[in-house]
Amino acid sequence: MNNSERHALIAQTVRDAGSATVPELAALTGASEMTVRRDLDALSAQGVLERFRGGARTLLLRGEEPPFALRAREAVDAKRRIAAAISALIADGETVVLDSGTTCLELARLLRERPVTVMPLSLPAIHVLGDTPGPATLIVPGGQPRATEGALTGPLTLASLSALRFDTAVVGCCALSAADGLTAYDLDDATVKKAATAAARRTVAAADGGKLGRTAFARAVPTDRIHTLVTDPTAPAAEITALEAAGVTVTLA
Repeated sequence: MNNSERHALIAQTVRDAGSATVPELAALTGASEMTVRRDLDALSAQGVLERFRGGARTLLLRGEEPPFALRAREAVDAKRRIAAAISALIADGETVVLDSGTTCLELARLLRERPVTVMPLSLPAIHVLGDTPGPATLIVPGGQPRATEGALTGPLTLASLSALRFDTAVVGCCALSAADGLTAYDLDDATVKKAATAAARRTVAAADGGKLGRTAFARAVPTDRIHTLVTDPTAPAAEITALEAAGVTVTLA
């Protein structure tokens, strides 16, 4: 594999995955780690990617959201561990606004067994909390569900959020970085996330490690509005360090 072929493969890999480490790229290309570092420096100078210590990330925004049904099958064990860790952070009697997304859906299954008050922002979570009687108190917001996703958006959702105050907002992540905060693929979804955090005393972000160090299209929640992030051990160490330096408490589940 010559230099141009190797550069093309590295650029495509980083673009598709969002980020890649030097050892991963060395194994992929068969080149030494020293050669890969030089390749990344060259590609960074050309504006193809962004270097970080030990690897590189794409400069392209992650603008297309994978389908809900596909995401529901990805990193299931990690999402369940994250949900359990967040549930442990929530005390009995708390009021919680629960964002849409697959990790938050796992949390809904745990919270329905808890004496808490929950306002879910998606139809799947409403069904989970409402179908089986339990100690949890369900509050149903207004809004228009997004096709295939079931996430509630629009003026009725925003009005529901503005009328209430919550102890905790649990917010799912499309992408999260210390530099750009929590970002979303959809403008309406970003607006709802922003309103949910504004209505709560604290914000807990839920994200598997693959979401960290990435940026999606729409700004939702700045880093300084996130009190706690619960993620898994696959999260990039450099990004965790940057988030902690910005004042975010990071818990690995």
